[in-house]
Amino acid sequence: MAEYINIRGQSIEVLASDPANPTIGQIWYNSTSNTLKGGGVTTVGAWATGGNMNTARQQLAGAGTQTEALAFGGDIPPTTGATEEYNGTSWTSNPTGLNTGRYTLAGCGTQTSALAFGGNIPPTTGVTEEYDGSSWTSNPTGLNTARRVLSGCGTQTAALGFGGFTTPLTPSRTGATEEYDGSSWTSNPTGLNTIRGFLAGAGTQTAGLAMGGYAVPGYVAATEEYDGSTWTSVNSMNTARAYQAGAGTQTAALTFGGDLPGLTAATEQYDGNSWTTVASLGTAKYLLGGAGNSTFGLAFGGGTPPSTAATEEWTGAGAPLTVTITAS
Repeated sequence: MAEYINIRGQSIEVLASDPANPTIGQIWYNSTSNTLKGGGVTTVGAWATGGNMNTARQQLAGAGTQTEALAFGGDIPPTTGATEEYNGTSWTSNPTGLNTGRYTLAGCGTQTSALAFGGNIPPTTGVTEEYDGSSWTSNPTGLNTARRVLSGCGTQTAALGFGGFTTPLTPSRTGATEEYDGSSWTSNPTGLNTIRGFLAGAGTQTAGLAMGGYAVPGYVAATEEYDGSTWTSVNSMNTARAYQAGAGTQTAALTFGGDLPGLTAATEQYDGNSWTTVASLGTAKYLLGGAGNSTFGLAFGGGTPPSTAATEEWTGAGAPLTVTITAS
């Protein structure tokens, strides 16, 4: 029988543990389990249970990645400014929460450089706060249009805020779009084409994505792309919904959960052109938080009802996969 080194021209490396992100075709021998293993990719996406948050809540915001996420604000009730950090396994509460406790706010950025803006205290507010990985600092210059149930995307120094409701008692939907430069917000005279609140967002300040939401006369599947100047309506989601979460970029996005009406666990993936329905969340919920991207997403909190602390991790098609090689 031919030896592997003569076929491949190289020896098989011996490792005590499997590599975290194996490449396709990579082969190694795991000396701990005494097995031959190889690297491939996941062909079908799926959600798996993660560590529970310390504070169950809904109508919160999130930022970061699947293994370095941030959750903040929400409604327990009462309104909270509670902030928690996720390390891919468990959540840690930060004793220093938002300076202005609120819910139905928007967020973006990373775990160590996040932005929180808008929301409901009550009343509806335009308050903006920056997180440095330890504490929140309030910016005296808030959103130009105070609102709640809005969405956002981008980074702490280049953020995008859009949509929402502007008044607390007789909601007035808005398509207003604003850009943040790390210091102040600038209103863009060109707002969303479909005026709505309770929508999800993803992407960056110059390549944003707005999806779903509540408009007139009800829930919509409308999707719009932002190019740094104007919004363009593109192919709609497969399922009209509001109160969902989103993650990813303009050309590789994920949206999950929400209300149809009727709570849903449905998950959809966007490739920059069309939406594909993929594996559902383990639990139907709405008003949840989201982080990560279309390959490694994170869903946390929300209402089932009641408020939940549950966390789910998404591993999408194309993610690195370790397989055990057996001889037949």
